[in-house]
Amino acid sequence: DKAFCTGIDRKETMEQGVAFTTGDRMTGWLTSPWMFDDPGENIGPKSCRLWKPVIAAVNGMACGGAFYMLGETEFIIAAEHATFFDPHVTYGMTAAYEPIHMMSKIPFPEIMRMTLLGNSERLSARRAYEIGMVTQVVPQEGLREAAAWVAQRIADAPQVAVVGSMRALWAGLEMGRSNALSISDILTRLGNEPSALEAGQEKFTTGSREKWRLR
Repeated sequence: DKAFCTGIDRKETMEQGVAFTTGDRMTGWLTSPWMFDDPGENIGPKSCRLWKPVIAAVNGMACGGAFYMLGETEFIIAAEHATFFDPHVTYGMTAAYEPIHMMSKIPFPEIMRMTLLGNSERLSARRAYEIGMVTQVVPQEGLREAAAWVAQRIADAPQVAVVGSMRALWAGLEMGRSNALSISDILTRLGNEPSALEAGQEKFTTGSREKWRLR
């Protein structure tokens, strides 16, 4: 109920030097200024090459290291009491990886404000919804059900078509419109599996329609 994820344990890493400290390492830094051992490098879905839809259900606080994961999910659903913030600058640390990951979810002025204000301000679930960072806000007791509903609908669709569509949209986000369109024919051919197309056509011609809901 308290938090989705709040990143590293600062007390452990900064005072006890256990989690990311070995010999001359401290909180990821090495003795050379040209080398950084990033503790969050392998926790995001896309960074781990996970091309399966990942829906984030955020309950409570999400800050700092949480953004490695949230920035690489397909979309976010939040409980009404969820909050988002990045404390790095407040504690004298440069915020780099975390806000860059979230630039796929948050408009530039909003992520800049969140980054520079650090612990001084938190983004509410409602405000996150208003700026498009969150796709749905639900009561805390309905969060798991809301996330499970969309996950099940996606899981019911043909797998190849789902992954192909995800690849296309991430390409459009990261490559730019023209470059992404240039590979769309390849993605379409790979993702339009004959058996799935046949099943879809049969569903259409027999009048079998999805039971949809309005959001």
